[in-house]
Amino acid sequence: MTTSLRAPDTLTRDALAVLQPGFAGTSAPAWLLRHLEEGLASVGLFGRNIESVQQLALLTEQLRDVRPDLLVAIDEEGGDVTRLEVRTGSSYPGNLALGRVDDPDLTRAVAFELGSRLAAAGVNLNWAPSADVNSNPDNPVIGVRSFGGDPQLVARHTVAYVEGLQAAGVAACVKHFPGHGDTAVDSHHDMPRIDADLETLRARELVPFAAAVEAGSKCVMSAHILLPALDATRPGTLSPAALTGLLRAPRDQGGLGHQGLIVTDGMEMRAISATYGLERGSVLALAAGADAICVGGGLAGEDTVLGLRDALVRAVRDGELAEERLADAAARVRGLAAWARGVRRPDTGGPADPALRADPSGAEAGIGLEAARRALVVTGLEGHRRPAGPLYVAALTSVANIAVGDETPWGPAAELERMVPGTRTGTYRAADGDVGAAVLADAGERPVVVVVRDLHRHPWMADAVARLVAAREDTVVVEMGLPQAPPQGALHIATHGAARVCGRAAAEVIARG
Repeated sequence: MTTSLRAPDTLTRDALAVLQPGFAGTSAPAWLLRHLEEGLASVGLFGRNIESVQQLALLTEQLRDVRPDLLVAIDEEGGDVTRLEVRTGSSYPGNLALGRVDDPDLTRAVAFELGSRLAAAGVNLNWAPSADVNSNPDNPVIGVRSFGGDPQLVARHTVAYVEGLQAAGVAACVKHFPGHGDTAVDSHHDMPRIDADLETLRARELVPFAAAVEAGSKCVMSAHILLPALDATRPGTLSPAALTGLLRAPRDQGGLGHQGLIVTDGMEMRAISATYGLERGSVLALAAGADAICVGGGLAGEDTVLGLRDALVRAVRDGELAEERLADAAARVRGLAAWARGVRRPDTGGPADPALRADPSGAEAGIGLEAARRALVVTGLEGHRRPAGPLYVAALTSVANIAVGDETPWGPAAELERMVPGTRTGTYRAADGDVGAAVLADAGERPVVVVVRDLHRHPWMADAVARLVAAREDTVVVEMGLPQAPPQGALHIATHGAARVCGRAAAEVIARG
């Protein structure tokens, strides 16, 4: 274990205050409670910390018994990226579905209801929404997490989402500044690079962030992306030019004028940890203008907190990090915590746990499902008839990106099994060889529903779908990722996301005709 410094003096307390660590378990470990007493002002929650909304409320109450003015953060985008409903799939469609509908009032209402559930469980900072413009359809990490590829569309829905969340008493954190949408690399694995010039960045990537700042977003999350037009050597999270010179600078000086919190993306992501190291990277991020260090998605122990705390203290004492910069960052964290503690939250009425809001079919019939239904794009419905017998649902699955995670269920299979008795399901991967032949053999005489995500990014999926459609003219194709390929199948449904409600909306079309 890293040797801890003795005195919880002002410097040490400030070093603790700028950390947003994660932890393991569904109740708070003793070490975390101890560091809350010593100055830790934030924690980050992940799927491993949540079993139910009631349990989450007890956990946040336990934390606030020690520190009432605590920032409790979570990565709850809805759609494909959910922590609140990691074991069941989200009750709300994600950004791409909302952008497809293009009704800012609906986006605002979805964000308000999601924020109300978070607030009822004691969460007051949401690392959402994604404000990235999906300008590269082959992007491996954003995709359906973006509202779309049009900067103005993304801007108006980012603003609506921020307004909805913050009206519910939960601070919004727009991400991933200055924009992750034109990357071909996932920063969880390596350092992405965007070679667009500054004029292009201002006309595309920066448009939603500028709108969100003007709308009063309490927080902005930095991205671990190298943009030579801003900084030729350091990624955004570590770049004074990006954070202080662009994000913080006043608008009349060419900046965005953000005066709220700046939090880093996860510092254990390899774009930072494999290039600069966790501790060195955190020092550089604070020096560049970041206020809070997000860590804990993969590192969840006390050693990480102590190591980062001590590294920041040493950096100040060695002259690498200005004490005033650390104090300013800590003050911004505490300032947001004070806002969150003092904000008046509306009484929305009704239970917060999705399980208590469910309709008799076992899935909630609220604004999330309404939004998912409106987001569908259906081709071939005029020739489709409701199934006369059981179906075979084949899910063609690739490795999910780390932000989404592999543990969250997706697809319409569960709903179709309920709606069409006797329906069977199977999961197929590229390693299975001739996937089309395998699906046909497993399906037998049953009509096939083939479910994909981002068909255009996976040639093996495209080959399998083509074979199935050629062999069975009644094949149904459900695209639950970013729709780019031409529609195939007798019935083609583009859901614009893989949330549970998106699966239900697709199943309704298939089962009811």
